[in-house]
Amino acid sequence: MESHPRPASPLKWPFVAAIVGVALLSLMDALMKQASLAAGAYSATLLRSLVSSAITLPVWLARGSTWPRRPVLKLHLERGAISALMALSFFYSLTKLPLAEAIAISFVAPLLALYFAHLLLGEQISRAAIWASVLGFAGTLVIVWGRLGRSDFSNDTALGLASLAFSALLYAYNFTVIRKQSQLAGPLEVATFQAVISSLVLALAAPFAFAMPASGSLGTITGAAALSVTASMVMAWAYARAEAQVLVPVEYTGFLWAALFGWAFFSEHVTAPTLIGVAIIVVACWIAAPRTRRAPTTETANL
Repeated sequence: MESHPRPASPLKWPFVAAIVGVALLSLMDALMKQASLAAGAYSATLLRSLVSSAITLPVWLARGSTWPRRPVLKLHLERGAISALMALSFFYSLTKLPLAEAIAISFVAPLLALYFAHLLLGEQISRAAIWASVLGFAGTLVIVWGRLGRSDFSNDTALGLASLAFSALLYAYNFTVIRKQSQLAGPLEVATFQAVISSLVLALAAPFAFAMPASGSLGTITGAAALSVTASMVMAWAYARAEAQVLVPVEYTGFLWAALFGWAFFSEHVTAPTLIGVAIIVVACWIAAPRTRRAPTTETANL
């Protein structure tokens, strides 16, 4: 498939698209926490990937899409495997930790991602991006401090934090893969291969760990899958049009959505350290927000 120049777009639109994508993912996280608590993290995660595949694969095939070239396929395989392990460990952590706090603690990933982008993609890290990420991370530390100081810290909490740390490391690396992948493949192809490959990776453990959940959980998982597919396409569009260092700090807005959904779905209350952390994170996002209409360098993609 030929490569064609991608039309330039104002930088603000990728930034807005990234915010929308994060909001959709936060709602998906809330639904997956419900499903994971009811059916187990592994079964819920596998079914979400299978439903996502059932949504995207027929559409991708109906469009007459061709099989990706080998370099692109390698990126799809890498992203799919990373996403499978990242999602499973994250959804497991949600069964042990409040939604908003889990999202907040995972913000170590965007901080690490800036430096992955520098080392692996050659992106120059601007002073504003560095300060925004450090400030956002400081806000996260305030929230973590509030969690660790509580009297209900238990072995389950420790397991949740360990699983979350593993997921965050994978998530940070995942940003660089998204950046490369989204320049070489369209959003639908990215979403399709991510879902299918994640399903295949997760299915390896199905004979030992899978249990069919109740019908109510199946509906929740289906909704989560639809949100996941939509968010994946929106994020792929955004990352194809702006550097990772510009969009990474937008991830911090996920805490605001997680606080809302955690309260609405699970009656999880927001603590004073959480509010302080949120304020710091909002300032970080304001610092990182693009303030010009200059479009990024035109890129190529297989559409």
